[in-house]
Amino acid sequence: MNEESLVYLTHTDTTIGFVSQDAQKLTAIKKRPPHKHYIKAVDSLSTLAQHTRIPIRHKNRIRRAHRSTFILPNGHSYRVIHDSKHLALISKLAWAYSTSANLSDKPYDEQWARSVADVVIEPLVDKGTPSNIYKINNRSIQKIR
Repeated sequence: MNEESLVYLTHTDTTIGFVSQDAQKLTAIKKRPPHKHYIKAVDSLSTLAQHTRIPIRHKNRIRRAHRSTFILPNGHSYRVIHDSKHLALISKLAWAYSTSANLSDKPYDEQWARSVADVVIEPLVDKGTPSNIYKINNRSIQKIR
């Protein structure tokens, strides 16, 4: 199995989650509607710029933000990772889809999560605080969560 198709169960910068570059595999595992987008975790602002155009007035905000997800004008969600432990994995991949480690609309079950992941990265520590989510466009910013 190549690294792009692996599903990692890991401590992320916000919670325990699944990380993978294979969105279809994540969708199948989570039993999630296929039309819903995943957050794309990136290792740097330059990697983010390879995936989307960042509105100029928000570049510094995104660069400095920690534990914050931004919905950009293209409709996709991105988070630049700063947490050193999570960044070690994301840097290896450059980018990856990130999602909570649970079935869609169900609570976290560690035994189930371990059973469906290809790789488990220990320790699994839940900070319990979800990221802030902001929707931005060329003119404004709106806090969603």
